[in-house]
Amino acid sequence: MTAQDTIPPHGDEVRTMVKARLAAAQAESGAKVTVTWRNSQKHLDVISMPVNLLRLNPETHRIRAQRSVDPVRDQQLTANPWSPASQDYLRFLLSSKPSNPDQVDPDFVTLQEELKDSGQREPGIISPDGILVDGNTRCIALRELGLQEILVGVLPGDTTWQDINSVELGLQLRKDKRRDYTYINRLIAIEEQLKNGRRPDQVAHDFNIKLKTLQGDRWVYAVVQEAIERSADGDVRLRLIDFEEHQEKLRELWRDFDKAHGTDPDAAERLKESRLQAILLGHAKTTVRLIEPDFHDRYVVSRLPADLQTQKHPEPDGIAIPGLDDVVVDDISSTAKAAKALTDKLLRAKAVSAPGAGASVAQTKAAEETIRQAVEVFEVATHLAGKNDQLKKRKIAVPQRISDAAEDIQQCVAEYAQAKAQRALDEDALDDALIELRAQMQRLAKLAARSSNTAGDGVAWLLDIAQDRA
Repeated sequence: MTAQDTIPPHGDEVRTMVKARLAAAQAESGAKVTVTWRNSQKHLDVISMPVNLLRLNPETHRIRAQRSVDPVRDQQLTANPWSPASQDYLRFLLSSKPSNPDQVDPDFVTLQEELKDSGQREPGIISPDGILVDGNTRCIALRELGLQEILVGVLPGDTTWQDINSVELGLQLRKDKRRDYTYINRLIAIEEQLKNGRRPDQVAHDFNIKLKTLQGDRWVYAVVQEAIERSADGDVRLRLIDFEEHQEKLRELWRDFDKAHGTDPDAAERLKESRLQAILLGHAKTTVRLIEPDFHDRYVVSRLPADLQTQKHPEPDGIAIPGLDDVVVDDISSTAKAAKALTDKLLRAKAVSAPGAGASVAQTKAAEETIRQAVEVFEVATHLAGKNDQLKKRKIAVPQRISDAAEDIQQCVAEYAQAKAQRALDEDALDDALIELRAQMQRLAKLAARSSNTAGDGVAWLLDIAQDRA
């Protein structure tokens, strides 16, 4: 049994109360709230309802990832979503910090303070049966403050679960919402929209992102799901929420993976595995960014202790396609396989060592030792990668700055023409800026003349135009 198979307890009583209060609100031409309803805007009458009669929405996207924190309670929630125990689990998750449900969410505390000081400013939304489509967290906060009523708009009498999910998503994507979905819950919502038959371009539009960003987010979600499966050690595995705080690192991984995959798929795989390792070990974004495809072979493999070393893999000959005997595609290299094997070790160790994983003391200690050894290896490896990165930056810094200056001047050309056309150009300021530009180019030319043994066309041009003709 699921939420979509049943109506909440006291559903008939709620419908009767809702009907009576809607009639009173309509007679008084009371307040309204606007939602997107079946591809058009609908103005809903706002009424006041007892907080204890309403039910928290078990299908809310806000905590999809967090539900896996307690598999037993999650199973109970799926089987009987309206029971006191299930509703209490929803209350716990909605008021907890998304990345760490063992802590109270600071945003929830702030919401309580606002409600206590200023009252409820925005109405929630309910179905005719009293299911909270929007305002679940507000309802919890009001209950804990001891307040008896909540302002809500009421959806039409023929509301379905598809309507409930669509309205919730539509409200969430409005720019005036106070609390966004967490990163992983947003990825889940995107996948659900696509599974419901919406085209990628439609979903990208709804979420106000580019189609390329949507593709990247879907890739990240697939990688996260794959990582969870790879982390399985018996009944123990990582959870979706274990990836909540890695949004920027995962998005950068996608961009760099996509760029590398176009020219060297194997290098892209090596990059993915090494960066996943660094993410699992808690490295900052700036450190993860240092990792390139050769990171495993260049900095890691020679420093691995015996416990972290993996089986040596022979170089692949290729993979035959079943049913197409004459077609062979490239397998990943032995280096990529070794990096992947190390990632698998770390994924399982992170899953086993996580608080509440239920592993034995011996298993937990072994997993913690695996993580400790890996941390030591990566401290040295990332330090060396950082030194190499600084050396590369020094080599490319000057041409990169020249390239940036050229882009600025290109933009200046367009703005100059526009300013002249509108008679808005400050001629004196332009003259001063050009004199400063000439002075700096003359200084650069003098340095280039001293250090360039064989001047290319670009340097020759610089030396020519930057001569002091005064």
